[in-house]
Amino acid sequence: MKEKPVTLNDIAAKLNITPVTVSKALRNHPDISPKTTKLVKKTAAELGYLPNIIARNLAARKSNTIGVVLPKIEHSFFASIIESIYDIAEENGYEVILTISQEDNEREKRQIQTLLAMKVDGIIISISEKTRDTSIFELVKRRGVPLIFIDRIPDMENINKVAVDDRGGAFKATEHAIKIGYRKIGHFAGYTNINIGRERYLGFKDAMKKHKIKINPQWVIEGDYSEKHGYNSFMKLYKEKNLPDFIFTATYPIALGIYAAAAEVGLKIPDDLDLICFGNAKAIELLSPPLSCVDQSTQLISQHCMSILLENIIKGEEFKPKSVLIETDLIIRGTCVKYNRAK
Repeated sequence: MKEKPVTLNDIAAKLNITPVTVSKALRNHPDISPKTTKLVKKTAAELGYLPNIIARNLAARKSNTIGVVLPKIEHSFFASIIESIYDIAEENGYEVILTISQEDNEREKRQIQTLLAMKVDGIIISISEKTRDTSIFELVKRRGVPLIFIDRIPDMENINKVAVDDRGGAFKATEHAIKIGYRKIGHFAGYTNINIGRERYLGFKDAMKKHKIKINPQWVIEGDYSEKHGYNSFMKLYKEKNLPDFIFTATYPIALGIYAAAAEVGLKIPDDLDLICFGNAKAIELLSPPLSCVDQSTQLISQHCMSILLENIIKGEEFKPKSVLIETDLIIRGTCVKYNRAK
């Protein structure tokens, strides 16, 4: 037989006080003495009381929840961001409802609709690699729900957004490779319909143009942001006997795919093929050799994102959209250290 939920009346009856006193004590109301508050909370815990959050939110017309839609969670970049968001949200009295689109734009739409139906106070989104239609985001704006985009951002005006300097970071990485002597340089790119893929390709292109190095179109391969893209692209060029000396990858998972493929065919990194990636992770520090990268601060992304969103929630219609661009750092480890001529 199902156990009935414990109510405020049950706690009040147990302590011989009024339900109003119980309610105030559970909310740390100043009208209630610390001694009574402590006793009420102790009794509530012993009886297994759980607050009716839905009823409370309806009364307050505020859910104290923030919805988050991310394309992946296995990617340490997004995992690190969501951990920081949880911490900042908790500090400010908010719960986080996390959804993962798995790079599926239709799933992304459904998740946003669900979050709207749940009356979240704000939404954080990093769009999927397949997202083209922005109508669902326009709906969120029309509903007056504060919305902010991070990392992957759609082409829309008057939106909150926090991004890193993808173009500048890609330029730094490519120019570093050029300065240590590389000329046969390829780029395993992300989809250029998404800002991060487009901007990282443009940064690569800028550096090559500045140093008057002609780009070999066969060495620029567009795809998703996965290990599979890195593995397949490497194998394609290897079988064609057309590998460059150096590859700049749009993400670190793409670089991991290259490591796997190179090991499979007996090529050594960085002696036979050198590379650098955009994005940092603990995993790439443990590779042999450790992989150099463009580092993007997940802590800063989360801090700026939550600061803007919380301000938007408080100010409502008076709030004006904000945009933040975060600088990147170059971290040189065991690759991209010195020129290694391909054998």
